[in-house]
Amino acid sequence: MDKLISRKVRKRPGAWLLSSLVLILVGWFVYDASLPVTSAFKPTVTPPTKDKASIAGGDAETPFKIVIDAGHGGKDPGANGVSGNQEKEYTLALSRKVVELLEQEPMFEAYMTRTDDSFVGLEDRALFANEREADAFISIHGNTFTDPSVSGTESYYFNDDSLALAQTIHGELVKATGFDDRGVKKEGWKVLTHNERTAILLEVGFLTNKNEESALLNDAKQDLIAQSIVNGLKQYFNPSEG
Repeated sequence: MDKLISRKVRKRPGAWLLSSLVLILVGWFVYDASLPVTSAFKPTVTPPTKDKASIAGGDAETPFKIVIDAGHGGKDPGANGVSGNQEKEYTLALSRKVVELLEQEPMFEAYMTRTDDSFVGLEDRALFANEREADAFISIHGNTFTDPSVSGTESYYFNDDSLALAQTIHGELVKATGFDDRGVKKEGWKVLTHNERTAILLEVGFLTNKNEESALLNDAKQDLIAQSIVNGLKQYFNPSEG
């Protein structure tokens, strides 16, 4: 029987070609189906091109777009500090100082997700940066914990492309605050996971710690902290600044 089938195949070359084509197509579909599916909640991050700005002579032909996100706001007060001050007030005050400093740097073009005591949804904050094709998104917060003795500065990132920025700014931030270094951590905060840009979140210090809250609300200390964030950005986008 096997010999008979072999002879029939040799007499019908067209059928052999058709069978081969079917096998190739089946194999292609099996391979395609085995490819991993990318989650809709993990956007592709577009890292900034560090030579985007021409800084010769102090001028930037195409400045880096920086979005500063003052955490909370409006109906969302955030943490309540030891003195009764709300996190949303602190984050807005510090964010304004950061933006004022950025506006003095030709290499940067600064934006704020909110400029007053208004509520902005978490996804809308990320969308704000995405729509402007920001080179960096920095969300500023004050930390909280049930134990008032807990203290320190910590920074967060989600996408691996954002780690370097988090590490650079965190280092400057710790020097400026003088608080305990709680490290750089990977976490899926919504403003980070929905962000297509290089994005980090800074927990500058604990508003529930009496000493840290006092420092965080101090105007001169805020100036130092704001400058440290700008210094970190300058080092990241222009390594010669370091």
